[in-house]
Amino acid sequence: MGDRDVRGRLAIALDVDSAQAALDLAKNLTPHFGVAKVGYELYAAAGPQIVGQLRDLEMSVFLDLKLHDIPTTVGKGARVLGRIGISYLNFHASGGEAMLRAGVDGLSAGADEAGHPAPVPLAVTVLTSDPPDMTRLRSLSVMAREAGCAGVVCAATDISDVRAVFPAAVTMVPGIRMAESGRDDQVRVATPSEALAAGADVIVVGRSVTAADDPSAAAAALVASLSGLG
Repeated sequence: MGDRDVRGRLAIALDVDSAQAALDLAKNLTPHFGVAKVGYELYAAAGPQIVGQLRDLEMSVFLDLKLHDIPTTVGKGARVLGRIGISYLNFHASGGEAMLRAGVDGLSAGADEAGHPAPVPLAVTVLTSDPPDMTRLRSLSVMAREAGCAGVVCAATDISDVRAVFPAAVTMVPGIRMAESGRDDQVRVATPSEALAAGADVIVVGRSVTAADDPSAAAAALVASLSGLG
């Protein structure tokens, strides 16, 4: 796997509390990561303009807000978010099929209105901080497929079960830890090479890189560890 191919499959979790901190990390890591994950903390601190700032660094943006509300509210919110140029947005699958469908439709409409490529709507299945639950995982994956989602957020260990019922699913995989790293608050983790070998489309890496003494060196080591994968 070439470095360019790897870059497009690596998302860096910018879990910081200011736009400047996020951009400083992103500028340092953009040679290695093609996707920036923006969660609650950064979005609350920096607002929607952080999306454009990250796109200016040639990074795609995964907006990790896990929308979960009544269908009308989620649909309207997703429509607004679709206008700002994100590449991925997630929704809690436990909100139900009608909610997911409203989110998918709203996201697509918003992107179309702003002239952006259609973002990838993802359903959050079983959190990597929760114990495994294959029955629930498969049920939520089927719901996501029927609602029009393009894929799911799941643990690396869940990918085969997801693909059994949702073969075309784009898989966004958090819970990534380097072999020498601790689990922190995650229950089901995998190394980057294990996740990609299991079929992950994009893996989300956070503290293993961002909390390193030298994040750039940690990112380079990560990419080097993946060089032998096909």
